[in-house]
Amino acid sequence: MIGQDFAACCAPLSTAPLDEAQAADLAKIFKALGYPVRLRLMSMIASRGEGGEVCVCELTPAFDLSQPTVSHHLKLLRQVGLLDCGRRGTWVYYWVLPGVLDRLAAFLTAPREPSAARAGVA
Repeated sequence: MIGQDFAACCAPLSTAPLDEAQAADLAKIFKALGYPVRLRLMSMIASRGEGGEVCVCELTPAFDLSQPTVSHHLKLLRQVGLLDCGRRGTWVYYWVLPGVLDRLAAFLTAPREPSAARAGVA
């Protein structure tokens, strides 16, 4: 899961190989994001910015799915540590956990090499 230990346990992909546990944890995250509905949900929530919240009542109309199905997809995103939520009355509000997207981006980012080094020029 992408939790507090993510930055410490998972160096950028291009700098060190993952161990079995790290690969298993990250595979769960990418599997959750690999489904188009969940990727769209994540995008809709993340587009609100750091600390932004979205009510499930705003998310459901964007899909040709029932509210329980949308809630199921949101639950899966929560289970892998990408989102959190809170209830206010009858509605549930979702937000991206702080730093999650930055940590994922850092993991996937390759260090920039000077163009001469890539071309084999000394």
